[in-house]
Amino acid sequence: MERKLLRVGNGWALFINSTILKLLKIDPKTDTVEYTIENDTLKITKTKKEI
Repeated sequence: MERKLLRVGNGWALFINSTILKLLKIDPKTDTVEYTIENDTLKITKTKKEI
């Protein structure tokens, strides 16, 4: 799936549609994500909640 980046303030945003968030079990209201770059690939990972 191709997506365009959108200008937000001084940065750029990538919007992730709700279907993908559901598949990854990410609730954008309560969960956080971490992103890393490996071999020219952007990886977005749900962070583990500390109990």
